[in-house]
Amino acid sequence: MIDLEDNSRILSDLKNRIEELIKTIDINKLKNNYEDLKSQTMNENFWQDSNNSVMVLTKLKSIEKKINLFNNLKSNINNLIETNLFLKDEYDEDLAKDLIRSTDNLLNDVDKLEMQSLFKGKYDNNNVIVTIHPGAGGTESHDWAEMLYRMYTRWATQNGFEIEELDVLYGDEAGIKSVTFEVRGDQAYGYMKSEHGVHRLIRISPFDSNSRRHTSFASVEVLPEISDDVDLEINPDDLRIDTYRASGAGGQHINKTSSAVRITHIPTNIVVQCQTQRSQIQNKETCMKMLKSKLLDLKEKENKEKIEDLKGVQMDIAWGSQIRSYVFCPYTMVKDHRTNYEVGNVQSVMDGNLNNFMLEYLKFINR
Repeated sequence: MIDLEDNSRILSDLKNRIEELIKTIDINKLKNNYEDLKSQTMNENFWQDSNNSVMVLTKLKSIEKKINLFNNLKSNINNLIETNLFLKDEYDEDLAKDLIRSTDNLLNDVDKLEMQSLFKGKYDNNNVIVTIHPGAGGTESHDWAEMLYRMYTRWATQNGFEIEELDVLYGDEAGIKSVTFEVRGDQAYGYMKSEHGVHRLIRISPFDSNSRRHTSFASVEVLPEISDDVDLEINPDDLRIDTYRASGAGGQHINKTSSAVRITHIPTNIVVQCQTQRSQIQNKETCMKMLKSKLLDLKEKENKEKIEDLKGVQMDIAWGSQIRSYVFCPYTMVKDHRTNYEVGNVQSVMDGNLNNFMLEYLKFINR
C-alpha cells in the first residue's frame, strides 16, 4: 500500500511553496503587464515596426505562459490534496499510483518555477550564445570540449530549448578545437550563465596507450544574445571582414563557395566567425549578432560609455581558476567550486542533467 501520509506532507509543502512563489513573482503585476502589452497590439500602427511587434508578441506569449502555469498549479495542488484525502477513506491502488505520479510532476514544475523566480539579471530572458575552447593538451582537451558540447546539447533538448550550431572547428584526430552555438528559448541566458568559466576533467585518457590519468581543461564563454532594440553603435571602419570556404559537414553550396565569414573588431581584437548558414549574407548577419553580444559584454565589464573607449580583450583564460570539476577516476564526482554543490553520478551530468547545478548557482548569486 502506498504511504498516503507521506504524500500528504509533500503536498502540504508544495502548497506553501506555490503560495510563496505567487507572492515572489507577483502574479497581479504579471497580469497588468500582459494587459499593457495586449493593448499595444491593438494600435493601428503596431505592425509597421516588425522588430517591435515580434518583441511584444514574444513577451506576451511568455507572460501568458507564466500566468496559465500559476493558475494550473493552484488548481492541481487543490485537486491532489482532495484526492489524497479521498483515498484515505476509500483506498484504490491504481488511483493512488496516479496520485503519486501527479505529485512528482507537480514537484518538478514547482522546482522549475522556483529557479525562474531567481532570474533577476538584465538579460536573463534572452537567448544565449555559447563558445567552447579547449585548453592546452591537444587531442585530450579537444575531446573534452566535444564532451561539454554534447552535454549542453542534451541539456537543451531535455529542457525544451532549440540549439543551433554557428561555427565549429574539428580537431585533427578527435574532438573539436572550438565551437560556437546558440540556445534559444525562454530565459535561456538565465539558465546558461552558470556555465561561464573554466571546466576541468580528470579521467583515464582513452588516447594514452599507457592508460594514465590526465587532467584537461576547457573554457565556456556564455553571452546573452542582444536584441535589436539595444543601442550599440559599431563603426564599420573598425571592422575587418574576411570570407572563406566553409569546412566540415555541409551541402554542395556551403562547401564550394566562400560563404563563411570572419569579422574582426580591430580596436579590441575580438574575432567572430560563422560558417553554418547557407549564404554569406546569413553568416555575416550571424557574425554581427555575435560581435554585438561580445562588445556589449566587454563594454559593461569595463564600464565604458562608448565602444570606441574599449582598449582590448583580456585573453587570460586562467586555467587554475576552474568553476567546476568532473572526476571520472579514481572516483566519480562532479563538483561546482563556487557553490560546493556536488553529485556522484558523473555520467548523469554528462547526459545533460545540469538543472541542480544551475539552481544552486542562482541561489548563490542571489544571496
